[in-house]
Amino acid sequence: MTKNGLKKKVKPIASTMDLAISEKASTSSNSIHLMAVVTVRSVNNNNNKAFPNNVLSIFNPAPHTKGAVILQLVSTELDPRSMDAKLSNGTVLEWSEDHEVESGPYGNLNRYNVKFLVGSDFGVPGAVTVINGYHSEFYLESIDIENNVHFACNSWVQPNTLDAQKRTFFISKAYLPFETPITLKELREKELRQLRGDGKGQRIFSDRVYDYDVFNDLGDPDKGVEYARPTLGDQLNPHPTRCRTGRPRTKTDKNAESRTSKSESIYVPRDEEWEDIKHETVKQGKLKALLWNIAPMLLDNRTGTRGVLYIDHFIKDSDSKSELTGPNSLLNVGGAIADIFKFDPPKIFSRGKSNFLQDDEFGRQVLAELNPLSIERLKVFPPVSKLDPSIYGSLESALKEEHIIDHIDGMSIQQALEENKLFVLDYHDVYLPLLDQINALDERKAYATTTIFFLTKMGTLKPIAIELALPTSRQVVTPNVGANSEWLWQLGKAHVCANDVGVHLLIHHWLRIYACMEPLIIAAHRHLSVMHPIFKLLHPHMRYTMRANAVAREALICANGTTERNFTPGRYSMQLTVAAYKDWWRFDMEALPADLIRRGIAVADASQPHGVRLLIEDYPYAADGLLIWSSIEKLVKTYVNYFYKGVDEISSDYELQSWYKEFINLGHPYHKNASWWPKLETPEDLISIITTVIWIVSAKHAVVNFGQYPYGAYVPFHPPLMRRLIPEKDDFDYSDFAMDPER
Repeated sequence: MTKNGLKKKVKPIASTMDLAISEKASTSSNSIHLMAVVTVRSVNNNNNKAFPNNVLSIFNPAPHTKGAVILQLVSTELDPRSMDAKLSNGTVLEWSEDHEVESGPYGNLNRYNVKFLVGSDFGVPGAVTVINGYHSEFYLESIDIENNVHFACNSWVQPNTLDAQKRTFFISKAYLPFETPITLKELREKELRQLRGDGKGQRIFSDRVYDYDVFNDLGDPDKGVEYARPTLGDQLNPHPTRCRTGRPRTKTDKNAESRTSKSESIYVPRDEEWEDIKHETVKQGKLKALLWNIAPMLLDNRTGTRGVLYIDHFIKDSDSKSELTGPNSLLNVGGAIADIFKFDPPKIFSRGKSNFLQDDEFGRQVLAELNPLSIERLKVFPPVSKLDPSIYGSLESALKEEHIIDHIDGMSIQQALEENKLFVLDYHDVYLPLLDQINALDERKAYATTTIFFLTKMGTLKPIAIELALPTSRQVVTPNVGANSEWLWQLGKAHVCANDVGVHLLIHHWLRIYACMEPLIIAAHRHLSVMHPIFKLLHPHMRYTMRANAVAREALICANGTTERNFTPGRYSMQLTVAAYKDWWRFDMEALPADLIRRGIAVADASQPHGVRLLIEDYPYAADGLLIWSSIEKLVKTYVNYFYKGVDEISSDYELQSWYKEFINLGHPYHKNASWWPKLETPEDLISIITTVIWIVSAKHAVVNFGQYPYGAYVPFHPPLMRRLIPEKDDFDYSDFAMDPER
């Protein structure tokens, strides 16, 4: 295919317009037939709650059905007499049993032959309109005309009883707005108006409307005050916006949107739904999780918290011997628990079950495992909080020179700072404001942790001190060897890891990738035509995000959802997100080089291939990431420069400007007036913005997403939930700790 979406020898061809079914195009006596192949995908559609019996029933319509699928071509050329677009006659898509079937990755592809009657001077088709006269939706994959003109449709076509508007599909050629053939301009703008909707009413499964709303549906106050949650997205709780659903308000709180029932899913525009293969993968994962958790749940009911001692047994091929496998075992299933009830061994488990206790492993994890996005260079010692002391009281750090001086290879602290040898994992400011609420919850205890690392001559990070802050007290633990100090140190590291798990999930994963990108996707569909080259570039990277976010609201970040039940902050989990978004998140700092420089992990250096020099060479996220970043940037630069030749084409592209403006103003209203938003005035600006977006949703997402099980599934390495504070000498349980600290 060429830039124009055509093959070399192009015959004159046609396209559709918004006419009633009964209307016919005028054709000359020299009319010709254009042969076309229409490809329709067969799907199981198990997730389709609106059409539960829909397995493309239009393939075998009932005898009394009078429906039809009507196709019509619209030319890129005007009729000189009417000055309207030239049209083909309406063509009926016949569901013949004699058709070609090909197996595809998402379902069978059914190819049907149709004929379009056009005038001999019809020209090149630019669009095709479709009317679905049946009672069920169907998935239109593509339309190919004379093997020369391709329409990549890839969309559900709804019955006209649900959507009276004709569906318009455009030729696969990319057009900037000012380049669009005059016959397609009105259709292009009309399609975008339909996608924007009117902002009214409740959205239903078949809709394709993209609009904005605040996060006011995470709680369920009608079930009781304990299920009420604040609205996220107002000035009090800043947060990016989400896709509007228009569901009714709750009876208890008129500002809260009601939850969906168990038989419903949160609305997303129809084409944002997961493919069948994605749904099957998720269902299989849920089934495996259910099976894997049967045995631990039974054990938990029998033993309470003692069950955690047997964690190794629930991992396949474990070498551990436990009370579970003997003749008098707590769970005796033929002498052992079948492998089907055991978890696959996480990658990190192969390092040894006690390896997590070692300091060098702890230091390695912050660079190369579940969350490599938080480590920063320490610029001032002791670290200084940015919280308001008039609200939170004295914020003076308890970290002193004596805590670290014996661990920095004979350097002075000032020398270690100047030589970039000290680094920090600082979760103080994000956790401290919430500690009173978190620690008042049952069996949930947290500190605001600050961990100091020293960069060794081997290029590895060595943890040397941890500050454990509470609103009214602070303590420091170090790796000094003593009767119980070593185990106090281990418990301190466990609390750091628990904070790290929360920041990974709620800030780096949910906020920076999913939540902050959803408004960009909504704005893209509302303002960038499918014909726009930037939409075509972004579309593969926007796929699945909105449905994933809806699932998160359904089951993960909602009241009593997975996150609240299984992570230390509990019902205050989303407040971590709010704090990070309000005081820390900046779109201009999401670019990898900018992020590395902000965290002090790299410094600007024009002599380096990527313009930055890493201060920790063995830092895979940065070292490998810069290679990937450069590849994305090179691709985007080549692409953008192909379509945009100068500044004027950027400033005059009203679709592009509207997309970016709305992403900022309606997607991030709390930050809409911030001075740090990148400008969009030149091709270089656009290259930077698009490179950042693609980096966020591809490479950065891969880092924080796909390592969750391999690196995070073994709980002692990354405990999501801490139940106790570290025992102090005047605590009632300190004697128990002193007698058996390992347990």
